Amino acid sequence: MQTVVIPLVPALPGLLDTTASNASWAITATLLAAAVATPTMGRLGDMFGKRRMLLVSLALLVVGSVVVALSSTLVPVVIGRALQGFASGVIPLGISIMRDELPTEKLASATAMMSASLGVGGALGLPLAALVAQETDWHVLFWGAAGLGLVAAVFVVLLVPESAERTGGRIDGVGVLGLSVALVALLLAVSKGADWGWGSGLTLGLFVGAAAVLLAWGRWELSRSAPLVDLRTLARAPVLFTNIASVVFGFAMFAMSLVLPQLMQLPEATGFGLGRTMLTVGLVMAPSGLVMMAMAPVSARITRARGPKVTLMVAAAVVAVGYVLTILLMAEIWHFVLASVVIGAGIGLGYGAMPALIMGAVPRSETASANSLNTLMRSIGTSAASAIAGVVLAHMTMRLGGVALPTQAGFRTVLAIGAGAAVVALVVAAFIPGRRAPAAAAPVVPAEPGRTDAGQSVPAR
Repeated sequence: MQTVVIPLVPALPGLLDTTASNASWAITATLLAAAVATPTMGRLGDMFGKRRMLLVSLALLVVGSVVVALSSTLVPVVIGRALQGFASGVIPLGISIMRDELPTEKLASATAMMSASLGVGGALGLPLAALVAQETDWHVLFWGAAGLGLVAAVFVVLLVPESAERTGGRIDGVGVLGLSVALVALLLAVSKGADWGWGSGLTLGLFVGAAAVLLAWGRWELSRSAPLVDLRTLARAPVLFTNIASVVFGFAMFAMSLVLPQLMQLPEATGFGLGRTMLTVGLVMAPSGLVMMAMAPVSARITRARGPKVTLMVAAAVVAVGYVLTILLMAEIWHFVLASVVIGAGIGLGYGAMPALIMGAVPRSETASANSLNTLMRSIGTSAASAIAGVVLAHMTMRLGGVALPTQAGFRTVLAIGAGAAVVALVVAAFIPGRRAPAAAAPVVPAEPGRTDAGQSVPAR
């Protein structure tokens, strides 16, 4: 859902009979809806059943896909894309179900694979979407998305059990509204600031409004006995530093998606562009998705041996190395394949470590909401990366045939920022209190001091 519209972006104004600025809402609507839905669905999953909310999310995905598939004008497409965004809670809900259902020895690798699928789907979806958009009517993309959503829902009904772990209670309506308003204001300012002007009254007003609503929302949540988000849990060092690292890591990983496709598609007359099609770009980026999947068991293995903190630090270091390679090598197709594979390996490692860190620090009853917020932190990081990269590339330009295009120095600056963000993520991760992979899925039994429930010694960390 994140990448299915990327091949359509240049053609959307013509396809929807609107301006480029208005057409961008087909992307922004999904981002805003996901920001609202992710923490809300997580909390609802903890309260009323994760499997139930998983099916609700998939139903929204199917309905949204059908709405877009039947549309050829802007408003219904934006509505459909927003409904697709509301399905973004499937990843944290899925990870939380795994914590409840899987034995300890399978939990780390399973959650790593589930978390990495967020990147895998994007990397593999890009070439597929480019091929379909190039060879058939663009509506086919969304009919296909609806079909995949139905298939997923059938498998959930047949194979996924409903967890007995529930907190019960009532939904915090004021908390949902407050968090939703704050997130929409923040992400709207970040995503549209370049179009409206970063110093414009609208952009600054949204930033100030988001800060004010967040402060009021925080006071409300702290006064509640059953809040939407338990801020006291979030303040625990393992959760706090993991979420901070997730924001920075999300920023670092997204620079690849912004820079590499543009470099490959820019005309060769620039002196550094490769003049390739979107389909070629998708095929170059696809191996990174396969590498993310391959790294999931590696992430689990490092986590079991050294703890998820070390895994996240290694992931950040690998991503930084990938960006440095890209800065040095950007002249041939294989250079981009190598860079995307290295960065993809780091993302795969990191995506496996973050849910393990969260689950090791929160009670089972808050698994879904805590994982949902962690996913949201990554999304905020990627949104910030998009905004900052847009500012850099808009100010470092050259003229070619009367058209302003980003310079090679501009792209290298964005890559350097991505590498720097990865290093910052590594430093932040170093402050996370050391933990082993979560063992919450296993029954708790008395054990001798310094030993696990399996009778194995636990080294001090």
